[in-house]
Parts: sequence; C-alpha cells; structure tokens
Amino acid sequence: IRRKIYNPGREKRLNIMLVMIESLSSDFMGSFGEPHGLTPSLDALGKKGIFFENLYATGTRTTRGLEAVTLSIPPTPGRSIVKRTGREKNMWSFGSVLREKGYDVRFLYGGYGYFDNMNEFFGGNGYDVVDRSDMADEDVGFENAWGVADEYLYDHAIKVARKADEEGKPFFFHLMTTSNHRPYTYPEGRIDIPSGENRWGGVKYTDWAIGDFIEKAGKEKW
Repeated sequence: IRRKIYNPGREKRLNIMLVMIESLSSDFMGSFGEPHGLTPSLDALGKKGIFFENLYATGTRTTRGLEAVTLSIPPTPGRSIVKRTGREKNMWSFGSVLREKGYDVRFLYGGYGYFDNMNEFFGGNGYDVVDRSDMADEDVGFENAWGVADEYLYDHAIKVARKADEEGKPFFFHLMTTSNHRPYTYPEGRIDIPSGENRWGGVKYTDWAIGDFIEKAGKEKW
C-alpha cells in the first residue's frame, strides 16, 4: 500500500477538531435510512462536507477506535495498544506528525483519562491531555459516571481553542465523547426524549450537542 503522493501546493495550516463519538453506528443515522429523525445535525453536516459511506469500525471497543484513528493500524491480537501499559508510547501518531509542524496538539475527554490508560497512551504519543480534572466544576452543568455531557466537553474545547488561537498556534484537538453510552443520561430540555429513557435518547442528544457545537464554533474567529 506504499505510494508516493505529490502535491506541489503549500501546506494549509488549518485548525482541526477530530470528534470521535462514543458508540454511534450508522444504523442510527437518517443518512443511512433510519426513519425516526434521530440525527438531523449529522445528516445536515453530511450534505455540506465530504461524507463517506463505506468506513467501518475496527473493533467492538472504544480503545480499538482510538488506536486505529490515532496510529492508523488495524487491531492487534489481545489487548489494544491503548491499554498495554509500558508499551503504549513513542509511536508515530496523528498527533506527533502535527506537533512537528507546530500545532497545539491535545486529546480532550469528558471523563477521567486514567480510564483505559488513555492519559498514558495519548500523553506518550504527542498529545497534551485535557480531561474532566481540567474542567472547573462551575463549567459543568451535567455529568454522570462516564463524564461530562457532550455539550460541556464541546464548550470547553472552544475555550481551549480560543486560547491556542490567541497564542498564534494552529491546533489539532482530538475529542472523545461519552454521552452516547449507558445510562444515556443528559441535561433535560435539549431533546424530546427524557434523560435516561433509552438508547434513542442518547443518540438524539449526542446529535443535538454536535449541532450546538458547530453553531457555536462557527462564530469563533478561528
């Protein structure tokens, strides 16, 4: 699969936010035929950008997705690299490549990064880690056992991005959400499904939070 790609143009130092959404399957998306209107925000984004119809998960656990997207590798036998304590660092990662190009590189997670060894994995592969312990309590309007509700993770990411922009650095932020996970609880009044009722509510809130995030980020100068 090795190939040489020639691009004579200058590099574009664009700001990048990579959002990985916990447990979101195409089965729940209107773009793939789900009839209940759970993902209007994502469906609308798919029409504005580049929408891939044949990308598949590399495994059934979140850590498999994290290692695949971060390191561009298929899943290895046994435990994921993220959880291989002592052997999870100093790899050629998405973050390390952009850090060499002068980017502010961070992994932002709404829970506590010691879970599944994420702090060590990302911290050892070119990322600064921002997790729940870096968020002020007054900035968190809702959280459960997994972490803060998605909207508050996104709000915090916008604040961190604003600071990076003020310092004149392009940024690459890798966000990992938590709301689309049992018990599917979230702030009331956001969607028409009560918090904690079912999986559909988790998906619909997750989609609402993405739409809210895109709208807010669109007003930032960066």
